[in-house]
Amino acid sequence: MTSEPAAPDGDPARTEVPAPAPELLDLYKMAVEMSDRVSARRGAANAFFLSVQTAFIGALGITATDGQSVPWWAALVLTLAGISISVVWWLQLRSYRVLNRAKFDIINAVEPQLPLQIFSKEWEILTENSGGPWWASYTELGETERKVPWVFAALHAGLFIGILCT
Repeated sequence: MTSEPAAPDGDPARTEVPAPAPELLDLYKMAVEMSDRVSARRGAANAFFLSVQTAFIGALGITATDGQSVPWWAALVLTLAGISISVVWWLQLRSYRVLNRAKFDIINAVEPQLPLQIFSKEWEILTENSGGPWWASYTELGETERKVPWVFAALHAGLFIGILCT
């Protein structure tokens, strides 16, 4: 009977992984930090676009409900501007998603050389209930946030139609 070396927690199924090279660990830390910075920039961009869109919708809505007549061309210009901002917002979210996916591909490629694969394990835990009911399954933030620009585009179109009908 052979005996396997026990891992630090005493589990013989887990063998000791050699300590990663300091350079590899530094590159891993840098990749994780860069991914976090991309996520922070995405959050700041979302706040900016949400503020701009809210201002556009608010201005158009207040003007339209104030009993003032809004020329159709002015409403059209604001609507097209709002829809354009929605498209730019969506494209930027898509760009951030692609960028972060590439960063996590790199992080996940380095993790097997580390004693613990934190991000791979986290993703495995989050997605293991994917066959269950929708409310119990993990939904990526990106799925939800990519719908918000289209909601604003629809609001702009709806307000424009409402202004034309009054």
